[in-house]
Amino acid sequence: MPTPTILVIEDEPAQREIIRYNLEAEGFDVQQAENGDEALIQIKEAPPDLILLDWMLPGVSGIEICRQLKMSSATRAIPVIMLSAKSEEVDKVRGLETGADDYVTKPYSVIELVARVKSQFRRTRPAAVGERLEFMDITLDSETHRVARSGQEVKLGPTEFRLLSTFMEKPGRVWSREQLLDRVWGRDIYVDTRTVDVHIGRLRKALTIQGGSDPIRTVRGSGYALG
Repeated sequence: MPTPTILVIEDEPAQREIIRYNLEAEGFDVQQAENGDEALIQIKEAPPDLILLDWMLPGVSGIEICRQLKMSSATRAIPVIMLSAKSEEVDKVRGLETGADDYVTKPYSVIELVARVKSQFRRTRPAAVGERLEFMDITLDSETHRVARSGQEVKLGPTEFRLLSTFMEKPGRVWSREQLLDRVWGRDIYVDTRTVDVHIGRLRKALTIQGGSDPIRTVRGSGYALG
């Protein structure tokens, strides 16, 4: 799986560095922004997989950034963990009502913060944190990189494995070719969208080689879905 990207929006350099160091040690790709305006530009250019957002920022506040992200269909699904020195219950409620997916009060334990991050990824990108996925008679173990169908091992190349992981994280969701390119190949790599069709064909062949129906659905004019 491509490494999940986390954007840390925090105006205190020392705090940013501590968070960056610990998240990178856990295998995450960490981007940074020191104020709201810079963060919004970064998010528009390359949406991260998760955002750690400080409430008190110069210029645009964390609450306002969160509100804008959750109002936009392009960024609504990105998990946001709010970091704040405001420990009052009313502030926590306000942060969550604005759309934050979690709320961590300063001073916080870095170990707890990393655990909260992993918890969000277990919900949104389970394969990225080593979870075992199941759909019908297909099982995928993202730690051992093994796939089986009806108990029989399925041999997949790295790209086909990442495609199947993406599908199995959200069965039924329709993925466009562009979305699959971003998730499977990465945002910084140029690959022709027809390449997606080639690898989908290989994945289908591998999943049906021992019999069984094709679990991947082509959605005309939109893309592909599992189930």
